Amino acid sequence: MLAGVIFDFDGVIVDSHPLHLQTWRDFLLSQGKAVSDAELSFVQEGAKREEILRHFLGDITPEQVRGYGDEKDKLFQACAHETKLVRGFAEFLTQLDADGLPSAVATSGSRRRVEQALDMFNLRPRFRAVVTGDDVVQGKPHPALFLMAAQTLQVDPSCILVCEDAVAGVIAAKTAGMMCLAIAARGRVSLLKEAGADLVVEDFAQTNLADVRRLFSPSPSQTLS
Repeated sequence: MLAGVIFDFDGVIVDSHPLHLQTWRDFLLSQGKAVSDAELSFVQEGAKREEILRHFLGDITPEQVRGYGDEKDKLFQACAHETKLVRGFAEFLTQLDADGLPSAVATSGSRRRVEQALDMFNLRPRFRAVVTGDDVVQGKPHPALFLMAAQTLQVDPSCILVCEDAVAGVIAAKTAGMMCLAIAARGRVSLLKEAGADLVVEDFAQTNLADVRRLFSPSPSQTLS
């Protein structure tokens, strides 16, 4: 049965992808590298910041990773006030709280950026744990982030629902033995279904706690979409 929920951050809790993509584009331009929309889409696939930097800039040193990461974060923070919560997320989280279900955040994002955003929306006290890319060696699609969050929640992986919006995140959740609710904004429904998501919706306003509980029934019906 459902006993805990783990949320990815960007695109799941906060509708930050457009701003996130723009600040990555601006940062890369500052380094003399112009990227197409197709190339920039790599940013949305759940990689750690270090992996994103090396994907675009090649074999850089750990010191450069830290310095470039700080520069990119400064660009994001300058306009972070423009972000908003994903539609229906606040109501869904309230349902979890009312039912006594513990929740956590598990994201490839950096701890400083994620915690600043959670504080901006007064959300950090609502989560039992916040696990970030700073806490693991291997990012998604490796399941380390989700398994660490499950351990903190003290819930068996088979009793956890992961809320994700990236293919790599869906794969990580299923590899960890967890159910997965995919948030498929901006035409990504088929991609997330193919990755193995158990339930696919455009945002949290299209689902509720009763829907996700049915995924954990002994004889679940076919995947909802």
